[in-house]
Amino acid sequence: MPFDYTLDFHHTDFRHRPDLYRVGKGEQGVLLVEPYKSEILPHWRFRTPAVAQESAELIYGLFLGYLAARDFVGADMARKFLQMGFTRARRYANHRGGKKYAGPVPDDKKGQSGAHGRAELPRSPEDPEKAAAAAIFKHKWDEAKQHPDYVQQMADFKAHYGK
Repeated sequence: MPFDYTLDFHHTDFRHRPDLYRVGKGEQGVLLVEPYKSEILPHWRFRTPAVAQESAELIYGLFLGYLAARDFVGADMARKFLQMGFTRARRYANHRGGKKYAGPVPDDKKGQSGAHGRAELPRSPEDPEKAAAAAIFKHKWDEAKQHPDYVQQMADFKAHYGK
């Protein structure tokens, strides 16, 4: 099922209402789902490879903690932050300043990923620091999405909630 952007994210605690959570595609909801956004976001950084390494390790540690607590929503959100570390660092590696598309995000599409009809800007020469930071996050993201407990909890979550 697609991610439900119509929920009241300001007043929903997904730790207490996992039934409202949808995995969606990719990073959908990563900056919306609480309390996880507030728990994970302060650790999310990718400015340099050293910063990215520390960040990815901290977020992966949160991921393992959520798995141990059988908190699939938290684990999935940590996985999304690892994925977002990869995609954002790659964006900065490819586009100086991190701007990938021309023009502003349409008002009705804010918070959703995608071009939304905007043209992609030309790529800059690759920034090797950001490329290295992206590789660090990619490694941890791959570990997370292939972790046997994560795979099992994902299957259990989908079987229980149908999402």
